[in-house]
Amino acid sequence: MVFDKQNYVPGTHPDLPPPPGTVGIVGWVKNNLFSSLSNSILTILSLYLLYLLIQGGLSWFVVDAVVNANDKPSCRKIGDGACWAVIVKRFDQFIYGFYPLAERWRIDTSFLLLLIAAAPLLYPDIKFRKYMLIFSCLYPFIAFILIKGGVFNLLMIETNLFGGAMLTVIIGVTSIACSLPLGILLALGRQSRLKLVKLLSVCFIEFMRGVPLITLLFVASTMLNYFLPPGTNFNLLIRVIIMMTFFSAAYIAEVIRGGIQAIPKGQYEAADAIGLTYWQTTRFITLPQALKISIPGIVNTFIGLYKDTTLVVIIGLLDPLGIGRAALADTKWNGLSTETYLFVAVIFFISCFAMSRYSLWLEKKLSTDHN
Repeated sequence: MVFDKQNYVPGTHPDLPPPPGTVGIVGWVKNNLFSSLSNSILTILSLYLLYLLIQGGLSWFVVDAVVNANDKPSCRKIGDGACWAVIVKRFDQFIYGFYPLAERWRIDTSFLLLLIAAAPLLYPDIKFRKYMLIFSCLYPFIAFILIKGGVFNLLMIETNLFGGAMLTVIIGVTSIACSLPLGILLALGRQSRLKLVKLLSVCFIEFMRGVPLITLLFVASTMLNYFLPPGTNFNLLIRVIIMMTFFSAAYIAEVIRGGIQAIPKGQYEAADAIGLTYWQTTRFITLPQALKISIPGIVNTFIGLYKDTTLVVIIGLLDPLGIGRAALADTKWNGLSTETYLFVAVIFFISCFAMSRYSLWLEKKLSTDHN
């Protein structure tokens, strides 16, 4: 097609397509991987290293792996790859701990209901959100009755049978759900003009941030009973959840305080100009902006808290890491630490990666930037 410059009228001729090889997958590869001689060499070397890693990894993970064996020697006779038999044999314990087999439907039901209860809280645009929020408020009581096996000493499954991934989810989700509102209150308290409220908030935050979590867990497991009336039976799991909630709330309070301080002063002056009270300003202006700014820090704190649940193994609670250590203590599976710890790492990675992706989605949804 020959371009006639003299007779050309803007808008009367369609745009020509881009040259071949400049768009699409081919264009991306040329521009990002082979744009120069040095980039081409690095790309080829990287692809070769990836080939070696994937080839060796697939061989160990899948091709030569063993999933059905009664002990480590049997695994080694069948194949030289990963001995996933240790995971297969103890998979139920990794998920449910020592929860009674006949009652595990309670855990499955509670988890499914958790997804339903969390939906209106995580996705504001979901249909029937108003009605679902009612269920979200009732869910903690429903989950307690289901997991504990009833009320008024009917069945009542002991918490020392809790373990594995279910224990991690119980501690993590409960601590996260409770620490966020407490952290908000502490952040507001630290910014308060009331001297006593500010002093108490600062003391709580600085103490919790200045003491290692493992120390607080030891206090919860041993020393706390000394401060309670004689004969008081304070469940260990509840004590752990309380301590982890307090610990996380202190960090969340500082994250949210940073978000509050990032709000321009003009926002407060505008609120005063239209006659808003302190709580109206906090509810409609300060807190929504501070929470939006603080989303990355809040989620980062939640991920750290979720991973810190592995510390409960030190005080006798068997999360997936504790179950894995117990499996390795068995002479039949001794020496399979690589497979065991990789499986535990995958469990935590899936949960933490999901939280991270939700954080990115929420940031984009709440973004008000106009670029």
